[in-house]
Amino acid sequence: MDDFVHNKLTQWDLSELIQTFKEQHIDKGALYELDDQTIAEFIPIVGTRLKFKKRLKLLLEEQNTTDPETSESSVQCKWEFDEEAVFAQVCPSTNKTNDKGKRSLDLQGESSQGQSPARKRPREDIQGSYTEAVILSDVKNIMRCVHQKLPNQDDKLNKFLKNNITHLETDKREVIGVFGRTGAGKSSLINAVIGVKNLLPSGSISACTSVMIKVEANMRNPKYEAEIEFIKKEEWKEELWTLFNFLGDNDDQEKDEDDQDCVEKLSVLYGEEWKNKSPENLMDKRYFREIPEFLLSKSKILTSDTAKELSAKCVKYTRSESKEEDAKDVKRLYWPLVKCVTFRVPNNDFLQHVTLVDLPGNGDRNKSRDRIWKKVVGSCSTVWIVAEINRAASEKESWEILKESCSLMGNGGKCRQIHFICTKSDSLGGSDDQSAAGVRAQILEQNKQAKKKVRAEFSKLKEVKKQFSEEDFKVFTVSSKEFLRKKHLDPDETEIPRLQEFLQDLNEWHSETLNYVSGARGILSLMQGASSREGANIKTAVSIELEEKLSHELDKVREPMEETLMTFERCLSEGVEKSKSLCEEVLKSVLYPTKKGSAFHRILKCLVENGGICKRKKEKSTNINMKLSSCLTDSIDEEFKKTFPNEGNSGPFNGVIDTFSLDTEKLMNKECENVKLQLTFLKTEEEKIKTKLNKLIRERKKTIYSSLTTTIEETMKPCYDRAKDITGEGTLRNMRETIEMHVHGSKKVMFAQAKDAMMKQLRDLMLEILEKLENTMQESIELSLKTDGVSIPDVSVELEMVNKHYNELTECPDDDAILCD
Repeated sequence: MDDFVHNKLTQWDLSELIQTFKEQHIDKGALYELDDQTIAEFIPIVGTRLKFKKRLKLLLEEQNTTDPETSESSVQCKWEFDEEAVFAQVCPSTNKTNDKGKRSLDLQGESSQGQSPARKRPREDIQGSYTEAVILSDVKNIMRCVHQKLPNQDDKLNKFLKNNITHLETDKREVIGVFGRTGAGKSSLINAVIGVKNLLPSGSISACTSVMIKVEANMRNPKYEAEIEFIKKEEWKEELWTLFNFLGDNDDQEKDEDDQDCVEKLSVLYGEEWKNKSPENLMDKRYFREIPEFLLSKSKILTSDTAKELSAKCVKYTRSESKEEDAKDVKRLYWPLVKCVTFRVPNNDFLQHVTLVDLPGNGDRNKSRDRIWKKVVGSCSTVWIVAEINRAASEKESWEILKESCSLMGNGGKCRQIHFICTKSDSLGGSDDQSAAGVRAQILEQNKQAKKKVRAEFSKLKEVKKQFSEEDFKVFTVSSKEFLRKKHLDPDETEIPRLQEFLQDLNEWHSETLNYVSGARGILSLMQGASSREGANIKTAVSIELEEKLSHELDKVREPMEETLMTFERCLSEGVEKSKSLCEEVLKSVLYPTKKGSAFHRILKCLVENGGICKRKKEKSTNINMKLSSCLTDSIDEEFKKTFPNEGNSGPFNGVIDTFSLDTEKLMNKECENVKLQLTFLKTEEEKIKTKLNKLIRERKKTIYSSLTTTIEETMKPCYDRAKDITGEGTLRNMRETIEMHVHGSKKVMFAQAKDAMMKQLRDLMLEILEKLENTMQESIELSLKTDGVSIPDVSVELEMVNKHYNELTECPDDDAILCD
């Protein structure tokens, strides 16, 4: 075996074959002559053989293209590439067929854990996806080898190259939040959409209302895995005191649902013992012997070979009730201590870059769970609101969830669309016509009417429509049962495939592969350009021109941002004046509700003990701080949505960043051949920094939007602390007066402080964007045009290979348009 074959096997990530090829004396010439039978004898493992054959075929095609003098017979492939086998084993992807009703997806049974079920895709789409998987693997191997070739020097260029190669790979993850009351069919929906039986229990098992459940791909091993994240023991100790106080305040009163919730939490964890113990006694280690991870503030990891087994193991951490057959082995339930459970599914295409999160309705009284709830809601790019079809338009809980969470998802988050999913669409009332055709017609008509009613209900939500338009709101009518049994409806008519298509769109291969290959191409261009000694004069001239262009482009970014800040200043000033005039009236609507007496006494006590926020199990939550800041948020909602839209890159922040350009293509067309590689690198760096800045804006906008309420909350905290210490006769009256007096005395400065805090964050964001943009591009100009790269190794071969892959990805023919951005 010669160095050529050794290097190719290493580059192809097939080092395990080196010894075999060495023993068989396979050199470069013999490699080109390998036929199908010989390859099968050398490489008995199917997966490895397919991987080798694909790479060898690409090498032969490349050789035929680059060396026309080589006889066709010497480079012709001696075997037919078994594409069908590859597609079956490597690419279980989605599929759009035109034959309505033929598309189906059988849920992943326990005997087929290794294969992710999926819709079939057109043949050319599968080929494209597999080709991109090979390209991505090849380019990653190339960059690993390049990293190893870099000298062990600590100069600026070397450090830059090593760091950028290491950070080429990024994980793009979309979060879909799933809301809906227990029994609405969320678990069945998620199981059906991702194609895995029995992962999330459904039916007679009731989901706990506190635990957040995430479902994502297992990228670490081929097992089904669950990671249980507990609240901190200090937080549970604090919650125990709160639960006991809540129950103690109502010893002689009629118990309501919140009392029952408190009793249930304590009973499932401690049995009847809690009734005779103090909160301190209930923190004894003996109660947590089965979950030592809780005391150590660590996550608990459970693994299984099947989804059903894993689900059974997780009952005590996720469920508030269990089936009789499960209950025999479950003496105690630990869900009151659980913050989040993450289910990881092996080999699932639908979850490659997607996390589905089953969310409690409006957060949780536990501060830790509530914080993570707000964080996840703010990170959702899509939200699924799930309700049974026969009550979807009228169900209060679903619409309350949407109303209470819309600002967190919209201006305070990055949600682009809301999907209202009506489940159990196969459920019908009595009908005279029970024929298959009659039932099908009735289901389809019911679905049509349900969609119409749900859209009509959405159109009434004025506050929600400030954040989301009619175009952002889509309605689905689904039946998980019909999708499986196909008794009355074609699979397409259950609309499960539509949701699967949506997940596949989020998971598409092209952007991940293209981003990596483009980044690698830029790095290799810099390396090859830096190692060249030619064109010193032209480098100087081009760097001067680029620096002038950079200064001009920064001004074009700065000016619209400054204009936007002036608009926010004006809107917030109006909001401050309105807040000062209306705050006491707004406060009275909270402190003097229609519900009077002991019930409100408990609510007010909950409010002052929790910083102005009270979450009830069934009723709408109350937030004094949000009420007081409502005039301020109303004043900027419209402008905020225009400035920081969740859909697309537009507006005076994202939009102007996208228009920023050093016009490197224009320079390439001038007489700048000697710096073409450097200009390629600069273009890549320009696109990278623009992507990073747009991501920064999407994340920072959440904090900026919430800053109004956060500042009010901080200003109100002293009065809540005073009010919660009030006891004795006239407690309710004295608590009210304490809050009212504080607001009356603070209103002249409180709202102005909230305005100033938001304006500071907006200015800081603008300055950070300008600084990062300038520093990054200035550094890139210096590295590519002003730095001596004499120690940088020659990467001309690697650059040629990556350029070939880049052209494959960017020069798509019309019939492969599905693979292009």
